[in-house]
Amino acid sequence: MGSLVNLEVLVLRNNNLMGELPSTLKNCSNLIMVDVSENILSGPIPSWIGESMQQLIILNMRGNHFSGHLPVNLCYLKRIQSLDLSRNNLSRGIPTCLKNLTVMSEKIINRGATLNQIYWSVNLTYHEPYAPFLSSSDNYTLNITWIWKGMELWFSNPELQLKSIDLSSNNLTGEIPKEIGLVSLNLSRNHLSGEIPSEIGNLSSLESLDLSRNHISGAIPFSLSQIDNLGKLDLSHNSLSGKIPPGRHFGTFEGSSFEGNVDLCGEQLNKSCPRDGDQTTVKFPEVEAINGDDEDSVFYEASYMSMGIGFFTGFWGLLGPILLWHPWRNNYIRFLNRLINYIYERL
Repeated sequence: MGSLVNLEVLVLRNNNLMGELPSTLKNCSNLIMVDVSENILSGPIPSWIGESMQQLIILNMRGNHFSGHLPVNLCYLKRIQSLDLSRNNLSRGIPTCLKNLTVMSEKIINRGATLNQIYWSVNLTYHEPYAPFLSSSDNYTLNITWIWKGMELWFSNPELQLKSIDLSSNNLTGEIPKEIGLVSLNLSRNHLSGEIPSEIGNLSSLESLDLSRNHISGAIPFSLSQIDNLGKLDLSHNSLSGKIPPGRHFGTFEGSSFEGNVDLCGEQLNKSCPRDGDQTTVKFPEVEAINGDDEDSVFYEASYMSMGIGFFTGFWGLLGPILLWHPWRNNYIRFLNRLINYIYERL
């Protein structure tokens, strides 16, 4: 396959391919799309992908057994718009240089230029050898499957404004890189730690963010609630704390987007925050003071009454019969005399 130097689209998804990617593929420097998803491919992600395939726009390696770390060379893919390495065995941290991906960091993608590049290259590749046999209306349809906002969708002649990075369901560790400019970011089901970078709030084009099932801690940055285009958010099953920001459309997200964070509170979780509780107690101090005084006065009154009743009952229950009834008084005096004599004899 390495001899197909003019190859521009390689789609081998949903097969049972095993082993590593052959190094001869680095000769295919004109590739704009590589889709080897849903196979049994293994080994490390080759560094020559970033070095030799710098025309790549779509790279889909989802659902394989690739292991090792993410090569820094992937940051050389200046034209990449959709990068899916999910459901593999990748480990270690996410390269911070991903923020330098040129097209990913652009706020507006030149969709027309990108589509023209695909259509011209694909159509010429597939039509030129067979031009005498094909009508002018024949076209090659470029189809891809992509996990978009939590669902696997088909894109026919993709619109390519996806700007998506999906690294979910791996063993990645470390912190989330700052300022990755894109439309969709899925880092769920990893072992990422640290806090959510406040710089994510600068991604005005961000439409989908999934950081669920990691070890992310700290508060949800307020800047995240200021992204108007954010339609899907999942921060569940982390170690986030504090109050869910109330800004703008954050109230439209269901509680499932935040569940599994023990120290997180807010309306979405039907859980009041400690500060809210303090405000309600301080709101009416006079009433609380009055109620407290009433409770103390009732307590003391009850105590005094019980002491008086106990003294009255004990005094008259024991000494009353002795003083008032003659036989009891004589017996009591005899008892005291015998007790005194007994003590003197012992001394």
